[in-house]
Amino acid sequence: MSDLPFISRQERLPSVGSTNDVVRAWLDDGTPEVCLAVADEQTAGRGRDGRRWQAPPGAALLTSLGFRPTWLDPDRTWRLAAITSLAMADAAEEVAGLKDQSVRLKWPNDLVIEADGQVRKLGGVLGETAGLGGRDPRAIIGLGINVDWLAEDFPAELAGSMTSLRVASSRPVELPDLFAAFIDRVETRTIALRAGHFDVADWTSRQLTSGRPVRLDLPDGSSLDTRALGVDTGSGGLVIEDLAAPAGERTILTGEIQHLRLSVGV
Repeated sequence: MSDLPFISRQERLPSVGSTNDVVRAWLDDGTPEVCLAVADEQTAGRGRDGRRWQAPPGAALLTSLGFRPTWLDPDRTWRLAAITSLAMADAAEEVAGLKDQSVRLKWPNDLVIEADGQVRKLGGVLGETAGLGGRDPRAIIGLGINVDWLAEDFPAELAGSMTSLRVASSRPVELPDLFAAFIDRVETRTIALRAGHFDVADWTSRQLTSGRPVRLDLPDGSSLDTRALGVDTGSGGLVIEDLAAPAGERTILTGEIQHLRLSVGV
């Protein structure tokens, strides 16, 4: 742990539109890192590409962290979202009593659990940045994870593709315990990242996408069917099979696609 307080500002909000918006406003007002907002309910929560993220009050952990990453090269800012995902994966496994590596990462931003041949979404991370490469870079990392949510209460349109820690562990999971475990781990990983250390091994080994056939939905409305070969630890991109490329592969970045689907239909 650090000698200085890790969290510069922390607030719990009963209901809020989006914790990312709250943290962005704090950073805009000059709040130093790391600031954190956590909500019992989000009424305008969002995922990647503006998709909505909502959960019943008390059923999910909904939080955002704000960074001023002057200490991080702009092309490595993606690692803030990565360490947030890894910290939550570790915390979730411990608090819910799941086996190590049960919580996987579906590139680029989903936390998932695979069971009985099915991949179900547990949570997601949304990273937003401003001013990268300037004097005052800001990064907001939003995280939503389904915690104490019964399967019979899942939205009908998502019931076949989502899960929660309660369902995965077959027991109640306390949000305060998960939050405390997460903060402890994200602090450790942030301090390491500030010192130039990123857990490449854990980030790579948790990637569920690697080695699987995938369909990439592109911004122009077209799709590309290919195979994910792995992840690039420099850019954070996905390495895909491309027989037209000189090396038979190429790397795509998050901003180059709208959505990634696994062959199992996720």
